[in-house]
Amino acid sequence: MHDLNSSFKPSDFPFVDEYLSLADIMMDRDLAALGDAFVNFVYSLALSFRKSRPIGSKLDNNTLASALRESGLRKMLPPRMDRHTQANAAEALIVYAWLSGFLSLRKMLQILNSSEKLEDSWRILLQKIAEGIKIL
Repeated sequence: MHDLNSSFKPSDFPFVDEYLSLADIMMDRDLAALGDAFVNFVYSLALSFRKSRPIGSKLDNNTLASALRESGLRKMLPPRMDRHTQANAAEALIVYAWLSGFLSLRKMLQILNSSEKLEDSWRILLQKIAEGIKIL
């Protein structure tokens, strides 16, 4: 399996070191925009693995927002955020985990394919990221 982490170092993305908290990461709109594309790519790869054929798909906001709530990360965000904004927060956190070198693409796919229900896997992925990323 190819791993895009071998193509660059986390230091190639100097903005990764600018965040002071998980909440800062999740509230970054630019990071969320990049995360949207990245999450859909990872989701498509996970589906392709499960179906043993190429699949290009988009993960719906409800699934990501639900995973964010179930992971316990929702409480770190301001109140009155709609599902779309909650999904953006999850996308920002997921792409940050990859850009920072915390989780490789391979490891993310292993996590996403570790549970029978792909929806549960997104919660597990977010929990692993939240537990492992250490920001002062």
